Amino acid sequence: MVVLATKCYVAGDARDRALDSLDALLRDALGDLTVEWTAGVRDDDWVSVALSGEDEVVARNLLREQWDEVPSHLSPNETYVGTLESWGDEALSVDVGPRTLEVAAEDLGLGPGTATQVRDRFGLVQHQRLRVVNADPPCLADEEIDQLYDWSRGTGRLNVNSATRGEVRATVNRAGHARDVVTIERLGLLEQSVVCTESTDPPGLLAAVGAHLPAELRCVVP
Repeated sequence: MVVLATKCYVAGDARDRALDSLDALLRDALGDLTVEWTAGVRDDDWVSVALSGEDEVVARNLLREQWDEVPSHLSPNETYVGTLESWGDEALSVDVGPRTLEVAAEDLGLGPGTATQVRDRFGLVQHQRLRVVNADPPCLADEEIDQLYDWSRGTGRLNVNSATRGEVRATVNRAGHARDVVTIERLGLLEQSVVCTESTDPPGLLAAVGAHLPAELRCVVP
């Protein structure tokens, strides 16, 4: 069993579509191996994959490399991939599995402002995967800080939760904005980042597609 560091927090038909999308991703990743798998969702929304077969160990390591794994316990000063669960002016709350790490605004390493202001500035959506260090006090990992600053210096982005990559792409196409998008990066199972072209206004793209997606959308404006 591997517990992937991504969550499935939607219900009903949306959950079925999310698990179908996950199964397709697993087939792409593991299709050449002698292994069988069954994907599911734990009560705490983390995605789990049960593996069996001759290449089980190889498959487990491959999934850990691609998705990271929810740990059973935390060690001091180690980096973990968690999900953004809540926020306020004082801190961002990041669920890393065994417990939630509170990363104070001054320990985010993303410039001045409250934690809520930082979240807005960098377009962070709920459940987005974040790399954090279990230090005293907890902080964002350097790799995460570098990535978010890269986003802010890019051509602009629209970050989305509660939707698969295929659903986001279909919505962008249906809204007639396919030419305004460079690519759609998968941040997690249900979190995507739409990379805009240089001539695209991210808030304008949000206005165009927002009504068609039952999701949280946040812009990254360079």
